[in-house]
Amino acid sequence: MNKQLSEHFHLDEFTRSNTALRKGISNVPGAQEYFNIQLLCNKVLEPIRLYWNKPVIITSGFRSEKLNKAIGGAIESQHIKGNAADIEIMGVDNKELFRWISNTQDIDQIILEYYKDGKTNSGWVHVSWSKFGNRNQKLVALKDGTKTKYRLIT
Repeated sequence: MNKQLSEHFHLDEFTRSNTALRKGISNVPGAQEYFNIQLLCNKVLEPIRLYWNKPVIITSGFRSEKLNKAIGGAIESQHIKGNAADIEIMGVDNKELFRWISNTQDIDQIILEYYKDGKTNSGWVHVSWSKFGNRNQKLVALKDGTKTKYRLIT
């Protein structure tokens, strides 16, 4: 399953999941999801990799519906369709990464999730791309007790 998706990305980076392994959940994308993952790599992740000249770490990529449910993901998560990845780059502040992507890339949605000012590697950046047109929606996600609150960035 270690298929090359683009110059710097492989399928196993998108399907790796400790939860899937632990619970015996299949996390193999279908043909359409595979195609969407390739588009995400080529349209968004490769430009990020080339600009920063550092590996882009995918902390969550494709999720089968069963896996998404097991981890408590949103019912309509773009991860299920292969359109999204949660990423970070070691040594690059996630807020800086969020700003650079927001200002330079054609994206559907970007979310700076659970970032804490001054803590470079806190949280992560969720980024998505859609072949049907991109909204360029920018959000920040913060924990408020046990709930997540989203704030739109304009």
